[in-house]
Amino acid sequence: MKKKAVFVNILLICFAILSIILAVGIGPVSVSPVVTAKVLFSKLPILGNLIAQTWDAVSENIIMNLRLPRVLLGFVVGASLSVCGVAMQAMTRNNLADPFVLGVSSGAASFATLGMLFGAFSFLGIYSLSVSAFLGAAVTTVLVYVLSRVRGRINVTQLLLSGVAVSMIMDGITSIIKLSAPNALGLHSAEFWMSGSLAGAKWAYLGLPALVLVLCMAFLMLNHRGLNILLLGDESAVSLGVNVAGLQKGLVLVASLMAGATVAVSGTIGFVGLMVPHFTRLLVGSDHRRVLPVSALLGGVLVVWVDVAARLLIAPEELPVGVLTALIGGPVFIVLLRKSNREKR
Repeated sequence: MKKKAVFVNILLICFAILSIILAVGIGPVSVSPVVTAKVLFSKLPILGNLIAQTWDAVSENIIMNLRLPRVLLGFVVGASLSVCGVAMQAMTRNNLADPFVLGVSSGAASFATLGMLFGAFSFLGIYSLSVSAFLGAAVTTVLVYVLSRVRGRINVTQLLLSGVAVSMIMDGITSIIKLSAPNALGLHSAEFWMSGSLAGAKWAYLGLPALVLVLCMAFLMLNHRGLNILLLGDESAVSLGVNVAGLQKGLVLVASLMAGATVAVSGTIGFVGLMVPHFTRLLVGSDHRRVLPVSALLGGVLVVWVDVAARLLIAPEELPVGVLTALIGGPVFIVLLRKSNREKR
């Protein structure tokens, strides 16, 4: 299984690089993969001097300023959602848990719609949307965390129920804000954003989610043994020397940071954090040391290609990425469940 995991990782890394190069070149103005690769590699410190410039300035501008930030952001968002899904499923010992089970997306949507429709956070300038969404996610996380504590520890059942309750409250607030919308154009923009979209991606949007992904991934990899043991139950984990209360707090913080950072830059892209961990376990088993990196790569590649489809299907218009992940992921996940049930018989 270890050799298989190494092979899967190498294969996915190669496929991820190829996907990024191809996805950057696909769009209303096509750029060949060869030109795309030359432009990208020319920006590297050592290879840059070895590549002769045979492309025009327009192609370079399209690649470096329009498409590359979007593709990289899509990869980071997909990786974060997948890793977050793995963490939530381990903590709750529930394979149906996803990154938004704590109500993070609902809280982010409430604050973001308030900002988009009424300009409540306009003083933040060009970062008003992402910052307001992150604030909403943070407020929701704090509420759920406070409500889920029982005798100084996080109760998983209480956590899930609190997440559902707070999510419903935030959804109600969002509905009130939308019903009070001063104009239809603003309402349409808010609905499109809440459906999940990478439109308008900029280099400035990439820093925070990428940093959060790296830090949270490092924390989870260092605690992969604890994640494995958590699946046995709290009592078994304590008897095996795991600080369950501390690990649970860390997982809530990690999941909230990753979910909040991704929602802030892309809206709600569902099904990725639920679906990808299941596919990963089919490939490399259930050991989190193998599951985490494979999930990150698989989720990143998935969102990159779904975003390409979202750009092309009804061009020059765009579909929300979250709509496509639901339409594609739902049937695939149902088939996977049915196949799993047949194998157990």
